[in-house]
Amino acid sequence: MNYSECIEQARKRIGNYCKACPECNGKACRNQMPGPGSKGIGDTAIRNYDKWKEIRLQMDTIAENKPVDTSLELFDKTFQYPFFAGPVGAVQLHYGDCQTDVTYNDILVSACAEYGIAAFTGDGIDSNVMVAATKAIQKTDGIGIPTVKPWNLDTIKEKMDLVHASKAFAVAMDIDAAGLPFLKNLDPPAGSKTVEELRQIIKLAGTPFIVKGIMTVKGALKAKEAGADAIIVSNHGGRVLDQCPATAEVLETIANAVGDSMKILVDGGIRSGADVFKALALGADGVVIARPFVTAVYGGEKEGVRSYIEKIGSELEDTMKMCGVSSLNEINRDCVFVG
Repeated sequence: MNYSECIEQARKRIGNYCKACPECNGKACRNQMPGPGSKGIGDTAIRNYDKWKEIRLQMDTIAENKPVDTSLELFDKTFQYPFFAGPVGAVQLHYGDCQTDVTYNDILVSACAEYGIAAFTGDGIDSNVMVAATKAIQKTDGIGIPTVKPWNLDTIKEKMDLVHASKAFAVAMDIDAAGLPFLKNLDPPAGSKTVEELRQIIKLAGTPFIVKGIMTVKGALKAKEAGADAIIVSNHGGRVLDQCPATAEVLETIANAVGDSMKILVDGGIRSGADVFKALALGADGVVIARPFVTAVYGGEKEGVRSYIEKIGSELEDTMKMCGVSSLNEINRDCVFVG
């Protein structure tokens, strides 16, 4: 199965909201929630996609003709490619009941681990979502990253117990999920965190901690102050706040401010190996891709995930060859043109 065949199969299984488009650009689903859409008019998800496409590649084939190395080391683990599957929750609600959160995570986590990358897993009001996700990660000897919502501290403690049991090599918190409707008006309160609250949570985690949802230098420096090991430059795929900049527009400034003090990942509209290359050129260590992995699981389960990983991986390898670089650490700002 290739990814085009996977998309065709997904259209028959994925429910009424997602359209399983040839390339997921946010336009067909736009502001459709439930579904993969966004708040307001849905322009942030579309902007995420469009801004990566405005960045152009600097081709250079006067270089040594040798194999390229696409591997990435993150927190003492080596991965075949510098991209990861993003966290997605409530798949039945948003994508149709062909899969549940339990079956989705089982397929995604195991397939990603087998084919050289790792998957972030989602979280939700149903506590069984995190239970199942962490069990799936445990089965792969910890090759997965549970993503905990910004609940109140007592709930976070319970979630961290599951994370520890899974032996996950890292854990994430999507701070930007504070804008999701189901987190509002909870008692005790959930949502935004102060630097001190985040510091407490990171101490509880006791494992490499990734803060997802950073869109400003100020936010990145707060995450650093709290003790985070990595950040994900992310606007939650445009789902939580309309009228945001695209992640491609803010990545370079954030990366310049943070330097080598933290690992930097980025998500939002990255849909090809060329886009992955562009993100690395602007300062990211790796990228996170979410929605297309849903299509992969719904369209072909494990084989669908394999086909998508191979598609993005081969595109990245080809881009590196055509731009005259043979390893990820050779990719720099000179490799792209930003008009």
